[in-house]
Amino acid sequence: MPTSVARTRGVRVTDLARLAVAWAASTAALIITGALLPGFSATSWWAYAAVAAVAGVVGLVLRPALVELSARVGWVAVLLTALVGQALITYIAIRLVPGIESTAWTALAATWVSAAVGTLISWATTAGTDDGLVASLAARARRQEAVADPEVDGVLFVQLDGVPFPVLQWAVQSGAVPNIRRWLTSGEYLFREWTPQLPCTTPASQLGILHGTVEGIPAFRWYDRELNRVLVANRPADARVIEERHSTGQGLLCDDGVSISNLFTGDAPRSLLTMSRVEVRRGSTQTRRAFAWFFASPNGFMRSLTRTTGEILKERWQARRQVKRDFDPRVHRDWTFALLRAVTNGLLRDLNTSLVAEELRRGTKSIYVDYVDYDEIAHHAGVFRPESLAALDGLDRTLGSLARLAESAPRRYRLVVLSDHGQSQGTPFADRYGQTLGDLCAELIDDHVQNVDAAVEGLGRADSIAGDIAAGGVAGKLAARADRALTEAQQTPARQTPGPGGAPEDPVVVLGSGNLGLVYVRGDRRWTLQGLDRRWPALVPGLAGHAGVGFVAGIDDHGQAWAIGSGGRINITSGAVEGADPLANFGSHAARMLGRALMHPEAPDLYVNSTVDPLTGDVAAFEGLVGSHGGLGGWQDRALLLGPAEFMAGLPERIEGAGELHRLLVAMLESGGQRATTAFRG
Repeated sequence: MPTSVARTRGVRVTDLARLAVAWAASTAALIITGALLPGFSATSWWAYAAVAAVAGVVGLVLRPALVELSARVGWVAVLLTALVGQALITYIAIRLVPGIESTAWTALAATWVSAAVGTLISWATTAGTDDGLVASLAARARRQEAVADPEVDGVLFVQLDGVPFPVLQWAVQSGAVPNIRRWLTSGEYLFREWTPQLPCTTPASQLGILHGTVEGIPAFRWYDRELNRVLVANRPADARVIEERHSTGQGLLCDDGVSISNLFTGDAPRSLLTMSRVEVRRGSTQTRRAFAWFFASPNGFMRSLTRTTGEILKERWQARRQVKRDFDPRVHRDWTFALLRAVTNGLLRDLNTSLVAEELRRGTKSIYVDYVDYDEIAHHAGVFRPESLAALDGLDRTLGSLARLAESAPRRYRLVVLSDHGQSQGTPFADRYGQTLGDLCAELIDDHVQNVDAAVEGLGRADSIAGDIAAGGVAGKLAARADRALTEAQQTPARQTPGPGGAPEDPVVVLGSGNLGLVYVRGDRRWTLQGLDRRWPALVPGLAGHAGVGFVAGIDDHGQAWAIGSGGRINITSGAVEGADPLANFGSHAARMLGRALMHPEAPDLYVNSTVDPLTGDVAAFEGLVGSHGGLGGWQDRALLLGPAEFMAGLPERIEGAGELHRLLVAMLESGGQRATTAFRG
């Protein structure tokens, strides 16, 4: 955290003030509840105040036992704790205080009504901030665990998924992210840009950041020649395959680290809501404990319920506003996205923060957590739209909350903030040209293709929660059913696109990953440009000449990489250009990055990259998204890195590729005293 913040111990004046405010709010909530709810009354307002005070004391004793018991029993017990735990505490307090009239059922109803009123009071008194949540988590954090090496600094890595460097730079300049702005203007933290590899996707970047390599990840999803099927990186089974292929045991988090809400573990000894371990560690006790602690608090369950409902209503209103104001570019935003947004921006954000708070309390040396709020909204709204910037403001508040929580940790923590990629925006390819990339390929080869182009990134995030919950029992069966439904939804985009007069087989697989398309000929070998020309003479020229395609790329019979456009081609291996350079609009780094991607054995037979508007930076995603990332063009390959000044000093002028960033982050850990033994130096 900011180095000027000192860690404190014991009971502070602010703690007493917070307790007094909480007591007053609880008293007010009970008084209002008594006026609203028949069958619940008191002889005087002092009786309500006494119940609020006694309930606080009873909760201190009973709540930890309820949480621990429910976490060990399973998700049914956690749900019961959330629904009736506080009612039990309130009912005990009512029975202990004279002058209160209530039955068990009215106590249950009173708990819900007072929780709703308390949530409203908390929202009003904290000006809509997360102070109430932080206070609740901080109270538990002060019961910290002892660590054997407190002199070693911990590092908290926070990934702001999909936030482009220019967007956060503007937000800092405008004052829209006050916590980040304060840290930067103090001089204690520095802020810079780094360049992700091609593909600019979370799987490639997270594998590079956490495991030190980006090889073998040609996109968000791809056809795997060895397995003869499509791999989708945010499906638990596929994420596990990917990590097993690339893990060396020396990942970023191998020294007493924890992975929270990521695709891969970084070789952390423990992982929570991590896709590659969801099916291995379904229903971890720690995840249930975090849920139970949060939901068993007086206003925790009501906070999540109101925030989730609020996100859904807000999304529907904002989607309608885009249509009314005729925003361009835009895409259709349905109820499915509204529900996914409610999960990622409400429940998942609070759950991630609760899990991080628990790890800070334990003194875990390195923590890597992914917050997906901005990325999820920008995909459907656009990178600079009000709702996307509001999500960025929420992430800044979360960073401030984490900084406050770290003050009570048993070791000093340093904060490193980064994004895995940026985003570009534009009207999707299918909306702009009336056909998908799969349709175009089917037309050019006069045959069927398997077209995979539906946006499933958000489904995977919900899948990580459903998968972690699925642990047996009634709740486990229900969660497992939801998990299977989400997995099936991720697989359903695979469909046949018939070409005119084509056969029912699908020899070609076409996939969309942002504005980067991938074309594979099914089988166990990679096809060259000449081989494709011999089999389907119209395919490469037809793609390269399409108005929505910036370039097509592949390798020739000699293993040399080429990019081909409508007006010319470039031999990426030699640098020789024939006609107009098709990479001219994509930056000086484009040829270098594309050449690396094409040399990977897992690369497709053809990469297809959309055009980019040199004025607006608009691209045309091959998925139904207005904000996208995956290929080249716009801000999708402009990511951010923010860290303590001493960590950032001496970094190279240009950081290119997540593998290079991994080495720099490992050096940061080592400078703080981590990975000091021979076992961690491979």
